[in-house]
Amino acid sequence: MGSCKDPKPNCRFIEGPIIVGAGPSGLAVAACLSNHGVPSLILEKSNCIASLWQHKTYDRLKLHLPKQFCQLPLIGFPEDFPKYPTKQQFINYMESYASHFSIKPRFNQAVQNAAFDSASRLWRVQTQDFEYISRWLIVATGENAEPVIPDIHGIDKFKGLIRHTSLYKSGKDFRNQRVLVIGCGNSGMEVSLDLCRNNATPHMVVRNTVHVLPREMFGFSTFQIAMTLLKWIPVKLVDRILLLIANLTLGNTDQLGLRRPKTGPIELKAATGKTPVLDVGALSLIKSGKIKVVENVKEITVNGAKFMNGQEKEFDSIILATGYKSNVPTWLKGCDFFTKEGMPRAPCPSCWKGSDGLYTVGFSRKGLSGTAYDAVEIAKDIADRWKTSKDRKSSVASCDSHVILLK
Repeated sequence: MGSCKDPKPNCRFIEGPIIVGAGPSGLAVAACLSNHGVPSLILEKSNCIASLWQHKTYDRLKLHLPKQFCQLPLIGFPEDFPKYPTKQQFINYMESYASHFSIKPRFNQAVQNAAFDSASRLWRVQTQDFEYISRWLIVATGENAEPVIPDIHGIDKFKGLIRHTSLYKSGKDFRNQRVLVIGCGNSGMEVSLDLCRNNATPHMVVRNTVHVLPREMFGFSTFQIAMTLLKWIPVKLVDRILLLIANLTLGNTDQLGLRRPKTGPIELKAATGKTPVLDVGALSLIKSGKIKVVENVKEITVNGAKFMNGQEKEFDSIILATGYKSNVPTWLKGCDFFTKEGMPRAPCPSCWKGSDGLYTVGFSRKGLSGTAYDAVEIAKDIADRWKTSKDRKSSVASCDSHVILLK
């Protein structure tokens, strides 16, 4: 990655950790470090904090869980926020959070390469402008860094609009259209609901089994009930209780074409990261026939799609509700802490710490509550090392005047 003695790119030694990503994970760990008196630097490839929320989410999005399970460490949501804050309220919360802790990321700094230099015992992080150097590297790009675009035969032939949910804003853009929605997770369900409310006709593709649960049970958050029960009884029993109530309140979803997995929703989430769908109204529209459930796609045609059951239908547009993936393998080099899918190999709750000063936040598959836990633990660990360090600046002794010390 070049030497500190090379005049270009400039080397910049960071006294505290380098954090890659200015989403909720990056902000949370920067705030926790600041609370311990440890400086840090966030590198963010976009021009704002929480770029996924600001630029790649649909207008009607709300938090799927109650706000107390989605707050970042040290500062909670304003009391006047609703139980399920809107997209804009969550963005406002994060901006206020960053301002409170004086977090000022370096925007438009896309990390191209990051690797541990075993000779100097330092992390060297290369962007398009500079080489940043630190004893600690915190990966905060999360599980949802890049959209997943499925490889479906014939997709290039389609003459209509194809759009991933990362570019979908509102059903207003699809009024009176026949829309094929590929994917039946929370995004696929909510986009289908939004399309219906804008006089479009969505056909939702169910590619795999899926758990659908009511967002609330008996006036309480389903997630809250699950977390409370897990303190007292095994996860398999918790899943049985949730599914019993779900079947009583929602009915048998198998009859709607939404087959449940054999593994329960909480156990499945812990094992694979696959989140159950929390219904906010789509299921009633599926029952009424306004949202059509269709089988997996065999082939995309010029005017629509052919399905596995032999049927063929015409569509005006296609929405890919196919989720996101980690992008860590594209830039973190020489490190076996992550799998080829970009997830930590270490099981939770110890997945936040690697070796040689490497940390990860937001990869626990436990949402924002998992992010908060990771951030607190990482800050404690680094703060302990920070306080016992006798000479924090000795690491740059071998670098020449091109090194700039950033505090």
